[in-house]
Amino acid sequence: MSFESLGLRAELLRAVSEKGYSEPTPIQLQAIPPVLEGRDIMGGAQTGTGKTAGFTLPLLHRLMSAGKPEKAHRAVRALVLTPTRELAAQVSESVETYGKYLPLKSTVIYGGVGINPQIQKLRKGVDILVATPGRLLDHVSQKTVDLSKVDILVLDEADRMLDMGFIRDIRKVLALLPRQKQTLLFSATFSDEIKRLADDLLRSPALIEVARRNTACELVTQVVHPVDKSRKRELLSYLIGSNNWKQVLVFNRTKHGANRLAEQLNTDGITASAIHGNKSQGARTKALADFKSGKVRVLVATDIAARGLDINQLPHVVNFELPNVAEDYVHRIGRTGRAGNEGEAMSLVCVDELKLLKDIERLIKRGIPKVVIEGYEPDLSIKPEPINRGRGRAQQTARKPAGKKTAPARNGQRPSFKGRSNNQSRSGNRARHSSQNAR
Repeated sequence: MSFESLGLRAELLRAVSEKGYSEPTPIQLQAIPPVLEGRDIMGGAQTGTGKTAGFTLPLLHRLMSAGKPEKAHRAVRALVLTPTRELAAQVSESVETYGKYLPLKSTVIYGGVGINPQIQKLRKGVDILVATPGRLLDHVSQKTVDLSKVDILVLDEADRMLDMGFIRDIRKVLALLPRQKQTLLFSATFSDEIKRLADDLLRSPALIEVARRNTACELVTQVVHPVDKSRKRELLSYLIGSNNWKQVLVFNRTKHGANRLAEQLNTDGITASAIHGNKSQGARTKALADFKSGKVRVLVATDIAARGLDINQLPHVVNFELPNVAEDYVHRIGRTGRAGNEGEAMSLVCVDELKLLKDIERLIKRGIPKVVIEGYEPDLSIKPEPINRGRGRAQQTARKPAGKKTAPARNGQRPSFKGRSNNQSRSGNRARHSSQNAR
């Protein structure tokens, strides 16, 4: 089925064609018609499946169907909320790309940059506003934005916003919106908490789930490389160098760890940059631009980058450390295998992370192949140590109750990897961030 068959405006079809797209993805095929009809949506799909266009295209169509916007006194008619700056920038870019032939104005607001230029754009009037919750409320407090005319609300990656502690901010924003509006809730995963939120927000929504809940993209080849914690960096450098990887996105649990790993890789002669919540927005933007252009070979990221990074044909994702929350694994590896391209996701797993690995395999309902790289065999005499999960609601939920120690293995045996050895250097076929960091 073509985009033309969906009934979109000619201007939108022209913009889609110029992007080189001829057929809608499954999420677009199922989401666009009910959105055009004015229905509320609860939509889920794996990352990289075209979810953003799935709501952007019909949103633009509906705004134009309501009549051409006034040249003066424009009011925000569509609001898109995202959890991170990077995702906000990506959505804003899609709005501009697909709406390039429409007389609609849009802008994006998020923290980490000066607020005054954003105020100037808002004063000129915009039809579509893409925002992170924290910065949006900053503008609300300064009375630089009016949300009383919003006809369409989009919550993108709603589960991530809840994970990051934005539920209070979201409810503050909702209190400023008209009761009668169309609400579109999109997410790569659906937790029970998200479904409860949907019950409060949505009116007889169309439920759209293209893939099984919480599955990893089928186009991504996943593999686990068992290795001692102290040798992870050495193995990562070896894999990158021996396989001549040119573009690798590496995930680390902590900001300090991301900085340290990037420095170590540069010492190894592998150009690398780090991106995380403590970096200024300018530094984050530059690191991502250098990575996309090939100036930097490795981008080391925390989970703030697990969503919102849209990198065309990214071939390799490496979990240097497994995430504290299993769902974040799905989002991490979803940075590769996008838009029909194949990708490779490797996890360097030490004995401390075996329970995290089991949680991930339980979530995705499959075992991940274990391949031991010759020369990097894990020392089976090393005993597992507790992982410092840091602070945050999500992490505290995942943490064992206070006072309990790691349970010993049955019959005195210590946990072990079950996988096959590989004598070639090949890879087989969440912490809650503070609102301030994501603003």
